[in-house]
Amino acid sequence: MKSKKNDKVKHKKRKIRYDRILIALAIIVIMVVFFTFLFNLRITNIIIKNNNYLSDQEIIELANISDYPKSLANSSKQIEDRLKANNLIKDVKVTKKFLTQIYIEVEENRPLFYYNHNNKTVLLDGTNIDDKYPVPTVLNYITDTYYDEFIKEMGKLDTSILNKISEIQFDPNDVDDNRFLLTMSDGNYVYVNISTFYKLNKYVLIRESLPDKNGILYLDYGNNFEIIE
Repeated sequence: MKSKKNDKVKHKKRKIRYDRILIALAIIVIMVVFFTFLFNLRITNIIIKNNNYLSDQEIIELANISDYPKSLANSSKQIEDRLKANNLIKDVKVTKKFLTQIYIEVEENRPLFYYNHNNKTVLLDGTNIDDKYPVPTVLNYITDTYYDEFIKEMGKLDTSILNKISEIQFDPNDVDDNRFLLTMSDGNYVYVNISTFYKLNKYVLIRESLPDKNGILYLDYGNNFEIIE
């Protein structure tokens, strides 16, 4: 009797639960299909913000995503690193939404002026590049004593004001060794120095309060305006 009972127990142990095996296989297949689907998802939308000097297409090409490649094969960090390698990009933040939408928010290392001394365009961080942009031209050499401060002050100017400056001349005299003469696109001239550069951001308001004639605006000391006859 014991032998028969043992045989029955052994027989029960040998039973294979095919239903569980089928469920496990189904789960594996579903997981393989799901991950294959995810891996093959391609970028569908690219949204770029805050770019002025680099076009959307240039940024897409710099990011190496112009052919809308597989999303998972291009992480946000990889795209950011590619873009930061360009001189005109100071910083960038890349985020993904719904895996296939790429948002690129750019902080540009914008061009400040073209420097005749070395025939280079100077960027916000002081980098010199060969490309030309519609920025003011600095006509002469600025001494090393004030060059870095000049770049810093130029970088604080609103883009709208920067666009109103045509030429800049370093023009020190016996009284002020860091004076600059600016030729404005509206036909006026403006004197400033390092400590009064910030006043240029109010140039439009100051100009509206002055006579409707071209002249010289002395922002280096006060707000005096001399009409050019």
